Amino acid sequence: MSLTIKQGETFALVGESGCGKSTAGRAILRLVEPTGGSVLFRSKKLARPGEAYVQVMVTSAPKKLLKKLRGDMQIIYQDPYSSLDPRMTVLEIVAEPLVIHGETRGQALETRVQGLLEAVGLKSEYMNRYPHEFSGGQRQRIGIARALALNPQLIIADEPISALDVSVQAQVINLLEDLQEMFGLTYLFISHDLSVVRHIGTRVGVMYLGRIVEMAPTEELFSDPKHPYTEALMSAVPVPDPDYSDTRIQLYGEVGNPADPPSGCTFHPRCLYAKSICKSGTPASAEIRPGHFVSCHLAESLRLRPANVRNEE
Repeated sequence: MSLTIKQGETFALVGESGCGKSTAGRAILRLVEPTGGSVLFRSKKLARPGEAYVQVMVTSAPKKLLKKLRGDMQIIYQDPYSSLDPRMTVLEIVAEPLVIHGETRGQALETRVQGLLEAVGLKSEYMNRYPHEFSGGQRQRIGIARALALNPQLIIADEPISALDVSVQAQVINLLEDLQEMFGLTYLFISHDLSVVRHIGTRVGVMYLGRIVEMAPTEELFSDPKHPYTEALMSAVPVPDPDYSDTRIQLYGEVGNPADPPSGCTFHPRCLYAKSICKSGTPASAEIRPGHFVSCHLAESLRLRPANVRNEE
């Protein structure tokens, strides 16, 4: 896979479970060691006086440099229950990155944590409580405050709302948008919920079996998908209308083995439009319109259904 995340945008990475979304996010941060390829990051904190930024090769950075880089790159985990240490207070959890990096101490540290909690919508008097005393949504806010502690440029949000109630999901999404505007953040937003992605994403990458099969600006992707897998995903988005009925596109067969993927286009065994060329030739990623990339032999000839369009027939 190959992608560029622009400063200040929300790049959404979508796909079904097991396609490699979370692994990609962790590889960018080197929480897992990539077996190949490279990750380049433009760091403002490591720039010398007079420089706007310095470009760092994350995949080959030594430990000392990587530790300094951690302040620019943070992650919000999927599960707010297992991502917080139950033996630590909220003060200790949010302050931990600041302590590790020697940013501040004493009363200034406590004041900084108070400000972070207030920024994510939590009261400062919660600092001496433990994670088990909070709801799922409040725990996720604590995780967000911890991610913000070092003033990062990039935040990997790894399905940050999938473990929350629907009513709380909207609150957390709005919070992430507010924080992005407030702190000038860049997000890699990993999700399988296309309705959320449509709301928050600037650009979307659709992932299948470890590869990005389509990438485009959000509204263009939803209004004019060019890959059959994207069309199938969008057909599964529910429409909040009791009088609306439409035929969901069913994908038959099993997802291929990532260690031994199908020949040609990896999606061809499940594709409704597959032809002989799809079984033999691996499609290259082609830019069919400015900023719209797709890996499909038939992209130019197919007329696919956009998201949530009623069938008028």
